[in-house]
Amino acid sequence: MATLKDVNTTSIEEAIRLGCHTMQNVFDADDNQIPFFRSVVYPASDAHLGFSAHHSESHVPGRHLNALLNAADLIDVDIAEAAIENHRRAAFLSFSGPVALALNRTEVGGPLVNFCPHNLREGLHALYALTAFRDDGEARELAERCIADVLDLWSTRTGWDERRLQSLGLVYQECQGFVHGEARMLGPLVKYFRATGHGPALELAMLLAEKAVDESYLEDGEYDTGRFVTRHSHSITCTLSSLAQLADLLGDAWLLRRVRAFFDNGLWKMRDKLGWSPERALMENCDDGEMNNTGDILETALILGRHGFPDYHADAERILRCHVLPAQLRDVSFIEDPPNPEGVDGLRNLADRHRGAFGFPAPYGHQALGDGRHKMAFNMDVVGGTVGSLCEALREAIRTDASGHHVNLLFDRDTGDVVVRSPYTHDCLEIEVRDGRPLFVRMPSWVSEAELQVEPATAEPRRFGSHLLFPQPGSGAIRIRFRLAEREETLPGTVHVNPIRVRLRGDAVAAMDSFGADYTFFDDY
Repeated sequence: MATLKDVNTTSIEEAIRLGCHTMQNVFDADDNQIPFFRSVVYPASDAHLGFSAHHSESHVPGRHLNALLNAADLIDVDIAEAAIENHRRAAFLSFSGPVALALNRTEVGGPLVNFCPHNLREGLHALYALTAFRDDGEARELAERCIADVLDLWSTRTGWDERRLQSLGLVYQECQGFVHGEARMLGPLVKYFRATGHGPALELAMLLAEKAVDESYLEDGEYDTGRFVTRHSHSITCTLSSLAQLADLLGDAWLLRRVRAFFDNGLWKMRDKLGWSPERALMENCDDGEMNNTGDILETALILGRHGFPDYHADAERILRCHVLPAQLRDVSFIEDPPNPEGVDGLRNLADRHRGAFGFPAPYGHQALGDGRHKMAFNMDVVGGTVGSLCEALREAIRTDASGHHVNLLFDRDTGDVVVRSPYTHDCLEIEVRDGRPLFVRMPSWVSEAELQVEPATAEPRRFGSHLLFPQPGSGAIRIRFRLAEREETLPGTVHVNPIRVRLRGDAVAAMDSFGADYTFFDDY
């Protein structure tokens, strides 16, 4: 059995940097440097990077620009200007049709004729990122034309004007319902409004949210295919995280309750306790996951935690340590290029181009049991989605507001004002506050109160629910000592091929059942 556990990381920043490496090495030299979408690395006979008539230029640039420019704004990371320009050119190509909608070609070199509403989310993410992080006037103009064209060609009541689309020479590719299609663009619209204050972006976002909560995300929080139509988990989870973003923007407690209701109920039809999530809801006899979904679950948990529910920050930390970080492809030594007598670019240098990728993992490893693909894939859009979510996690790890500094996730982090040294990489949790402001520290529920020690004694924290408050933290290091408690969990067979036993140490996996699979992440249980 091949294990990859020796290359796991506990660093969010390191995972972001490595993911940025992948996103800068996915351009097709045989297609004017348009990014690849499809990816297979195993079996070797099918290994390739490839084009998609549904997703290449309309989908991948948005995911990658949203992640790359977000990362560059957040941490010190090397981003080549040529990579940004390649993604920008691909995104602008997608929007260069007869209307400002995210379009696709049917083949490399062909015309832009395919329109699928599913891709509006990614197209708008590209234009949002260029506008917000680069002050790109052309991107802003395109984004606002896109919003106007959607409001002109689509209605919450009657849907798309298919006759007009056809008259423009476009092939309309119908989605599996509203959540699989138009609802997905809610998130980038919220981000775009935050960045620009453009009123029609908020108008369209509100229309989408109203339809989503009226038809699908109801008060009981249940999931069923009659309401949602689609079983595509990522569409369901990204719409959920988008509703959370809108609730956060508006300070809307009612909408946040709708988000929380689905998170606490229906979402368990498409996730486990570690944050693994299948490509399709209610999927049976398959352990293939999809890291896009996990990233959206993570982002939703971060927003719920920010609004006064610390159990969701605990969920986010467990998701990061137990699934997201272990599932990044770091050891690529097993990936081989196939024979390539014609010099096809999509068959070249596959190992290094995939180093840092995220894809479709099982909880225990890259190779899943059951009726899955029987392949190992890391579709390139998933890399951008996951890295974008990691950026949001790093921002939330230490959040500063009017009340002081909040250490929500116990990862190594230095914001300039606050330095955190994690108990997972050091002998205790150590925090330095450099500006003297009050400090709140979330303590995990598994920490024994009797074992908790704080040094120096003069620090004198007060306990408020799940948090320690240091009203005057001083200038020196505060050391909080506690044991990373071990406990046993079983991930149920209702969402997996078999029940999966897990031994946790703190909020990280110490061992897990892997059933003899190859390319696993952890010691076997």
